[in-house]
Amino acid sequence: MLRWTITFLVVALIAALFGFGGIAAGAAGIAKILFFIFLILFVLSLLFGKSFGKTDV
Repeated sequence: MLRWTITFLVVALIAALFGFGGIAAGAAGIAKILFFIFLILFVLSLLFGKSFGKTDV
């Protein structure tokens, strides 16, 4: 998912460079949403990975 975020960020930067305001804003918005989803999933995997990964052996 981080790869998609970076892809949309690059698309937004290239579109902004060429002056396509609407496309740049749309791609930047998608990149922002994907980044926050990735961040939430990352934190959840850290929290639940530690709690479910422990065994009582």
